[in-house]
Amino acid sequence: MAFHTRSNSFPSRPHPIIQEIDEHLCRLRSSEDTSTSSSSISHKLSGLQDLHDCVEKLLQLPLTQQALSQKQNEKCANELLDGSLRLLDICGTIKDALSQTKECVQNLQSIIRRRGGESGALTIEVRKYLSSMKMVKKAIQKAMKNLKGSSLNKDNETVAIISKLRDVKAITLTSFESLLSFIAGPKSQPRSWSLVSKMMQSSKVACEEETEANEFAIVDAALHQSADNAQSQLEKLESCIQDQEERLECLFRQLIKTRVSLLNILNH
Repeated sequence: MAFHTRSNSFPSRPHPIIQEIDEHLCRLRSSEDTSTSSSSISHKLSGLQDLHDCVEKLLQLPLTQQALSQKQNEKCANELLDGSLRLLDICGTIKDALSQTKECVQNLQSIIRRRGGESGALTIEVRKYLSSMKMVKKAIQKAMKNLKGSSLNKDNETVAIISKLRDVKAITLTSFESLLSFIAGPKSQPRSWSLVSKMMQSSKVACEEETEANEFAIVDAALHQSADNAQSQLEKLESCIQDQEERLECLFRQLIKTRVSLLNILNH
């Protein structure tokens, strides 16, 4: 009896979806060297949404489902499934950090609007915000440690489809790391406080610097100096968080769809 062997790689001419994934990967990799500003983070999140939308299309291809369901690829497929859960966990951590920060920002703004920044209530709320951000940063540090141990083992015999999905996971983790670092702010706080001081002294400097500045670090530094002058920074931070929350929520839903698709393929 003759047996027909199947190729473990893509045809010489890749499927259009594979080419599209490669293009998204290339754009995201090229953005790794850009400044970590709110605009660059938003751009990365949008890029990840487009990338994972393509991944979902890839998982619906018979070629992909055939490759992932083959017995010899079971270990690699399970690694991808575990990886999808890790991405969801980290994405959830970021969502929680943003949500907690936004709640504190809104409370601060409410106090400032009602009291004009002159009551003891504002001082208490500022302390609560700074304390909350310390907890957020601890959670971020823990998530960052988990990121460092999240790479998948390489296997020269792995099918090209699985290799491509590994590339997607890797670039997603790198982008999440950028977002976590952005929320945590620069390690050298005194330097960020100095930047805020300069920005408050000169509106021209503010206009030039603010576009690339870290909104989280600016608010943190402003509150350490004078809560009276923090209102405009708080408004910008809330807008920044709102934008990132919306993009992250879309990505989170897309990651859930990917995990469900992987489960369906493996349980087929």
